[in-house]
Amino acid sequence: MTLSPARRWLLFALVLSAGILNLVDRQIIAVLKPTIAADLGWSDDDYGTLAAWFQGAAAFAFLATGWIVDRLGVKWANPLGVVAWSLAAIAHGWARTMGQFILVRALLGGTEAMGTPSGIKTIATIFPPSLRSTGFGLSNAVGSIGAILAPLAIPLVALAYGWRAAFVIAGALGFVWAACWFLVTRGLKFDAPARDSATAADDAPAYGPILKERRTWAIAIAKVLSDATWWLMLFWMPDFFHRQYGLSGTELGPPLAIAYSGAALGSLVVGYAATRAIRAGHGVLRVREGAMLASALLVLPVPLALFIGGYWPAVLLLALALAGHQGFSTTLFALIADVTPRAKVGRVTSFGAFCGNLGGMAIAKIAGLILAAGLGYLPLFLFAAISYLLALGWIRLLLPGRRRARAAANPALAAAAC
Repeated sequence: MTLSPARRWLLFALVLSAGILNLVDRQIIAVLKPTIAADLGWSDDDYGTLAAWFQGAAAFAFLATGWIVDRLGVKWANPLGVVAWSLAAIAHGWARTMGQFILVRALLGGTEAMGTPSGIKTIATIFPPSLRSTGFGLSNAVGSIGAILAPLAIPLVALAYGWRAAFVIAGALGFVWAACWFLVTRGLKFDAPARDSATAADDAPAYGPILKERRTWAIAIAKVLSDATWWLMLFWMPDFFHRQYGLSGTELGPPLAIAYSGAALGSLVVGYAATRAIRAGHGVLRVREGAMLASALLVLPVPLALFIGGYWPAVLLLALALAGHQGFSTTLFALIADVTPRAKVGRVTSFGAFCGNLGGMAIAKIAGLILAAGLGYLPLFLFAAISYLLALGWIRLLLPGRRRARAAANPALAAAAC
């Protein structure tokens, strides 16, 4: 496959916009939670149940979506994923009972799990090796734009046309995206990657061998702990501002947008700083652990958001926490390449994503139960404050000298992962 620079970057722009649509469709229910809950009589536990079903469906779908993307190829996997989750988003506009909402949330979670493997595979396909690090870095940062746009645009649409229309309009944008994709890829054949010994090794049984390795569980449990806080913020932060400061509707837009801007900034700053440090000659694992520790410390003050006066200081604290998450998450994925043989990186990454989503499923339900019991956000924010330090401690416990030896032997690989 030969791509002109203009076509390559146009395809990349479509990949990024698909990621934004993915997050916007996911976030509608969180941004409009006060409005929808008042209309349909949801309790906090009901909302936690919906979030848990979404997260659980996404988690188990991750075990299959990578295989689907590999079999279909990026030309067909991308529009299939976008159209499928767009249909699931549109279906929310007609759901009325709790059972119907559970069904459409599970469908949305399962279909949105196509987004990550198709996006990663497309970037790896359209970019030469020298540009892939740039592509992945930009993708991770720009993905946060969906979280920024959602609280700004969704309340305006709901105010003008009703909350059900917000789901329908957002889903309809997916069909526009699919039409653009087919137009841009018309006549384009994506070459299948050449098979080598490493590729052949990847065709081995999907998860059995890696489940016996300490490094797999080091990554997996760290993902459970760290992703739980991310999903807590993603699903419950609008409710926190509504409950704590009385914000609703369009009032939620600016605070949420600023908070999620912290996520994009954290990804860029930590990735750039790590690259500079490694190029300056610092040890790869020392840089990784330093980046994760610094990121974890950014999350530590988050419980103070419950005690300071005014919501803008709380916004800044939550933005700092989200920056810490993205810095930690970016470094954790880079660590996979440092400690895992190349033939197993895909499987370890997928299993880590699966476990991280299980963590999100658990925290979504637990949060609903805690809030329904009248305990407020303090127990949840206390967990968030220490979750990243626990994850880093777990990594150090399970990965002693062997990971240092492997990272030291592969400095170029580790640097590229940044």
